[in-house]
Amino acid sequence: MAQSIRSVMTSDPVTLPTTSSVAEAARAMRDANIGDIIVLDGKQTCGILTDRDIVVRGVAERRNLATTKVADICRQELTTMSPTDNVEDAVRIMREKAIRRLPVIRAANP
Repeated sequence: MAQSIRSVMTSDPVTLPTTSSVAEAARAMRDANIGDIIVLDGKQTCGILTDRDIVVRGVAERRNLATTKVADICRQELTTMSPTDNVEDAVRIMREKAIRRLPVIRAANP
């Protein structure tokens, strides 16, 4: 039987709203010793911000990290999976798309 993503995923990822500053995101990453933050628009996942995004799209472009919002530099085209999907499918998708992070989204109840 295939192992589900639920068994290997981070159960409580760090999230920030789109309106948070990049500097706030960097501090949150430092404090949690992580390399990415899930970006939320209300309760909806709308992006992911990595430490590399901060360097490449923030620092290298000489943006003011205190005033630049995470929505301005986060990746908004996400590949996501469900907690019940299997790990083998996640690995295959990550390889095919050359991605290192795969947000796991639970479908909202109607």
